Amino acid sequence: MILMQPIDFINIFKEANNQFSIIKKFLTSFGFLEIYATLIKSYFLKGDGEMKIVFIEPMPPDFHIFSRYALPRLGTIILGTILKKAGHQVEVMVETVEKLNYKKILDAELVGISAITSTAKRSYVLGDELKKLGKTVVFGGPHPTFLAEEALEHGHFVLRGEAESTIIPFVQALEEKTGLEKIPGLSFRIGDKFFHNPNPPFCANLDDFPFPDFSLLNGQLGNIKPVITSRGCPYNCSFCAVTELFGRKYRFRNPERVLEELEQLNLEKNDAVFFYDDNFVANPANSKCLLRLMIENKITPKWTAQLRADASEDEELLELMRLANCFFVYIGLESINPETLRAYKKQINLEEIRSAIERFHKYGIRIHGMFVLGADTDNLETVRETAKFALKNKIDTVQFMILTPIPGTRFYKEIESEGRLLTRDWSLYDGHHVVYRPRNMTPYQLQKETFKGMARFYSLWQVLWLFLRLDFISFIYRSYGNHLVTRWQRERINRRYYKLMKEISNDARARLEDNIRKTAEDIRRYFKNLRKKALRESKD
Repeated sequence: MILMQPIDFINIFKEANNQFSIIKKFLTSFGFLEIYATLIKSYFLKGDGEMKIVFIEPMPPDFHIFSRYALPRLGTIILGTILKKAGHQVEVMVETVEKLNYKKILDAELVGISAITSTAKRSYVLGDELKKLGKTVVFGGPHPTFLAEEALEHGHFVLRGEAESTIIPFVQALEEKTGLEKIPGLSFRIGDKFFHNPNPPFCANLDDFPFPDFSLLNGQLGNIKPVITSRGCPYNCSFCAVTELFGRKYRFRNPERVLEELEQLNLEKNDAVFFYDDNFVANPANSKCLLRLMIENKITPKWTAQLRADASEDEELLELMRLANCFFVYIGLESINPETLRAYKKQINLEEIRSAIERFHKYGIRIHGMFVLGADTDNLETVRETAKFALKNKIDTVQFMILTPIPGTRFYKEIESEGRLLTRDWSLYDGHHVVYRPRNMTPYQLQKETFKGMARFYSLWQVLWLFLRLDFISFIYRSYGNHLVTRWQRERINRRYYKLMKEISNDARARLEDNIRKTAEDIRRYFKNLRKKALRESKD
């Protein structure tokens, strides 16, 4: 890794021009003059103050409990809004909202791809194909932030960390073909050398961000509207990358500014709001102020948020949440094993978790409990007892996630240094597949028992019991969960993965290959057909 020092970027473009001369000879020999012209036009950006830019958020490789909701992450939309206000033509394509519009992608001069670990493989294939056509590709998001050099194998640049303050200088530097060495958080490659500019500072004032312009989406946003009120988290769980990405210090938006954004969403009767914060009530005073403003101004759509279980200890907060129309909270309960809770540094015990569930239910707020299974302090009994605990304590919906060593976390570094990673097929890093060797059980046991726990919680018997009790809302949630569990079990890749886990556990394999699951065949197929079409036209 080389920290970037000021250099003459004219030399970079001279080197690029030499490379294009070689590419030109190859392409023209096959009649690809149009592709070469597009390549030159795209690489050397026109610099007239207005650029065509497309941001892409690729779809995850597998379905999950939130798959039915078209809910984009806010990063690319905020960046797109900033660039639009600066006079650029911007489109944001979120595959969970709408299919990719390749015509618009190919018309763009700059393509930004936002990747989390499970979407990295698909993102990289898209980057590879666009690079072949001469498009300038910049990666962003958590995975490229932590593995920038890997991402640079598939694109030209990586904007690491928070890019709201760096996106405009970056685009200006591209237009002017100079100054890239001054952009904080920018990584790029020259020949065999990687250059990483110093990390960007965290954005101090979140109120400086514009409201996300959802009209930039290449598709219709669903009835759940995402809003963010804070960034950062001080708890530093070993398996979570939030603190590395957004820092350990909380930063909050002004409640009046958030209220103004809620007003501008023009919410309709069936709309709901999801507060994207990692902990919506990290600053109780700030949260209470927002909730009071929502109540006073009669802006009380149904809303949900992520928060910690200990938020339930504040009765005033719970009452305000009820009055403001909170109907569901997502709580990282993580484990029922006291040793694991200590290892995760959750700063909460099992009795406090039970009390939290009771208090939220007392105020009519449903709970989605998220558990992470497979810590070095866990065993088979821990995994089996988790489903029993969730049913006994009447948690409304659950996710039993397999502990996953996400790049950028302390846990990833530990597992990698101990040689316990089973694969670097990033598409399997989705919380539903075992990708490392657990300490107190085999990979197959962890995979099998986690799925059995989900199947037990969402069993047909549980669905029927809720129906007989006339609890129709819970019946609908559990029915959907049962549908997902059944569907997951039938997926060919998942059936195959069980067999692979058996082989690993029986020492028939030492590790898995890094390309087990195909996640971008549709992208490859599109560009393959595009090349065939260009070849036919050149012959005509």
